[in-house]
Amino acid sequence: MQGKQKNITQVSTNSSPGLRKTFKARHLTMIALGGSIGTGLFLASGGAIASSGPGGALLAFSAVGIMVYFLMTSLGELATYLPDSGSFSTYGTRFVSPAFGFAIGWNFWYNWAVTIAAELSAATVIIKYWFPDSPSILWSLLFLLVMFGLNFLSSRGYGESEYWFAIIKIITVIVFLVVGVLMIFGIMGGKAVGLSNFQLGGTSFHGGFFAFVGVFMAAGFSFQGTELVGVAAGESENPRRNVPLAIRQVFWRILIFYILAILVIGLLIPYTNPDLLRGGIDAIGVSPFTIVFNKAGLAIAASVMNAVILSSVLSAGNSGMYASTRILYAMAKDGMAPRALGKLNRRGVPVAALLVTTAVGMLAFLASFFGDGVVYNWLLNASGMCGFINWLGIAICHYRFRHAFVAQGHSLDELPYRAKWFPFGPLFAFALCLVAIAGQNLGAFSGKSIDWYGILVSYVSLPIFALTWIGYRWFRKSSIIPLDQCDLSTPAE
Repeated sequence: MQGKQKNITQVSTNSSPGLRKTFKARHLTMIALGGSIGTGLFLASGGAIASSGPGGALLAFSAVGIMVYFLMTSLGELATYLPDSGSFSTYGTRFVSPAFGFAIGWNFWYNWAVTIAAELSAATVIIKYWFPDSPSILWSLLFLLVMFGLNFLSSRGYGESEYWFAIIKIITVIVFLVVGVLMIFGIMGGKAVGLSNFQLGGTSFHGGFFAFVGVFMAAGFSFQGTELVGVAAGESENPRRNVPLAIRQVFWRILIFYILAILVIGLLIPYTNPDLLRGGIDAIGVSPFTIVFNKAGLAIAASVMNAVILSSVLSAGNSGMYASTRILYAMAKDGMAPRALGKLNRRGVPVAALLVTTAVGMLAFLASFFGDGVVYNWLLNASGMCGFINWLGIAICHYRFRHAFVAQGHSLDELPYRAKWFPFGPLFAFALCLVAIAGQNLGAFSGKSIDWYGILVSYVSLPIFALTWIGYRWFRKSSIIPLDQCDLSTPAE
């Protein structure tokens, strides 16, 4: 195999001949920055503080933030060495086994295809803030057409739209932090609050172990989306320069946008405030951001936050459509999906893969109108764990890649970007992902009787992933690739 050669072979990857290299450094940076800023921060952060107290929320989000940082450095090393729009599927196929690549690729596609449906549902609820009597189906169709159009035009359309979506979110968080700090010191919104709310009840931790685990899960869901930069690397103009630039932003993003925001909310709003538990997409007026802006005397806070959250939801759906389309295209090129899905139009867009992904997202959304949403809720719950499985895949692929690289006689100095803290980083991320997966629904086991339905809904993604992996391995006779035989060929600059 090519991977046995002592010198790194420069070849084209599946993504090179047709997909256009249109993403500039600013696009990748904003995809990395904006990937995890959304409803998890704007809405779910309030529930996290109410459940576990400000200290518990800070600890949970900090732990997950560290894990995500290590995962992003692992993905950065893989994506700069082998920039490919197949990303997870490609790395799994090369560095673990074709069966693992097949399973992780379809898991990633399903995760983001169903996310499109979830974001369509969320967007229709949010828009009712301004147009309460309008038909939901028309709004969902309009939003779907917008997402489809941005992806149909070109990859540049996705990159530009995500750039501006991210700008909106970043400006909102920065303004919130500035206003919050001014309020903490009494410069805005009345007298200074100091640390009184943070130490309410004599401690900043509340709710016990199960409450903390629940916040840990919520934090994990909030950060999902950061890995999209790995898919976008396949269409970057200069991935070996641009991807590391984007990856280096991750730590500061986590610190500024999540940790400081939760700190400000915990200082300004008592964790006992019942409104914190109502911060859903149907209660924008009581999201923690809106509460703080209202306290500062900004009368239009609810309307502004509604617009910001709508942009976040559309951004997530737009990203889901882009990422799942590219993964499906890459798997088709590798023979892991129907070959017809591997065709590009003259603008370098995999239209067939885009149409299939759009149709699945729309069908999943329409399923919410039947059977009281039972089918849709099943799909959505099943996709919840898929993000953690994807993260596990990153850690496994990076660990195997680095050992294969050394086993085949290469020097680490040859890597265009080297993840720090190896092997601690991927091992730490792997362990925390396992904890997150195991703790998806601990409440189902903690009652007097086991909630089998809750267990099935929460954990169904695990047997599906395992069956997909085992099934491909059985029918295609796929096995784990020895380290000295892993394919280390990489595209030319």
